[in-house]
Amino acid sequence: MGKFTGLLLVSDFDDTLYDFTHRVPQRNLDAIARFEAEGGRFTVATGRAHRTFAPYLNLAPINAPVVLSNGACIYDFAEDRYLKKTQLPDTAQQELGELMEAMPELGIEAYFGEEIYVWNPNEITDRHMEKVGCGYTLCPVAEMPTPWVKAIVQQEHAVLLRAREWLLDRYGDRYEAIFSNPYYLEITRKGCTKGGMVSILAEHLGISAEHIYCVGDNQNDIPMLKKSAIPFAPANCAQEVKDWGAKIMCHCNDGVIGDIVDLLYTIY
Repeated sequence: MGKFTGLLLVSDFDDTLYDFTHRVPQRNLDAIARFEAEGGRFTVATGRAHRTFAPYLNLAPINAPVVLSNGACIYDFAEDRYLKKTQLPDTAQQELGELMEAMPELGIEAYFGEEIYVWNPNEITDRHMEKVGCGYTLCPVAEMPTPWVKAIVQQEHAVLLRAREWLLDRYGDRYEAIFSNPYYLEITRKGCTKGGMVSILAEHLGISAEHIYCVGDNQNDIPMLKKSAIPFAPANCAQEVKDWGAKIMCHCNDGVIGDIVDLLYTIY
């Protein structure tokens, strides 16, 4: 047994583990190796779906199942299977279609299995697809196959604030609607967040709540930061994360996981 046996360290991917230059800094890799050598379990909780995260899996030595789709799923890549998978309600196609009709300036991505369906794509959609390295099928919302694991609504932030208000005022009992950055409003089933799935993962691994540590940079990470014994964030995090009260570490480009593991060595 090592110093970190019984600990779970969970990192957001984009702009946290994976930096602004599209790499995992060597300092992060070295820190994760030290953490795992002492018995720790390290994984990622990301807004990316299976298809858009799998090509990046081997960039870091992950040794626990991964939380995907902003808390809709847990996937065990070692066993090539879902440990848990949720989907949007059967009413999602109709209700998100109503949102698109009410605010036709919105773009939408819907995730059906390994396929991504898009309607009314805009520059934000195109940048997102370039970032994750995927194509999509252009399709009206009413014709998209269902059920969806999650959806992402895209536009400028001020527009998305109105879209979130519209959706939650009408259907807040059905959906989580959380920003993963100012231009992406992530929609999952009610109760499905990174925080909820991190708790399920820890229970699956036999890790107690007081030994969970999480780091993330944006609003969609706050539910898992609430589960963290010390809620960590990189210096580049969103102002909302700073205002919430996360412990600010170095910039993601400088290897924020290194800061966290160094601190854990002083605690355990």
